[in-house]
Amino acid sequence: MSIDESTAAKVAKLARIKVEEEALPALAQEFNAVLGFIEQLNEVDVEGVEPMVSVTPMRLKRRVDVVTDGDQQDKILSNAPDAREGFFAVPKVVE
Repeated sequence: MSIDESTAAKVAKLARIKVEEEALPALAQEFNAVLGFIEQLNEVDVEGVEPMVSVTPMRLKRRVDVVTDGDQQDKILSNAPDAREGFFAVPKVVE
């Protein structure tokens, strides 16, 4: 795929980037370089390669999904300037 100057101008307009007419050939060339690199990456055989979390082999730490800090409603609401019926009370903002 090749990007010409008119396509580069359209992409710049869609991205809301002001590009002068004399800069369009260089922009089109940069787009073509990026697309060439993407095509080069598509040629790499990744069949059977597992996705990586990091460049170093490691496993993510697992933990049990349990509530450890719950049941503190009274303590949390004690800092509120106005609390009613177990909730934070806030002023009405819509009339």
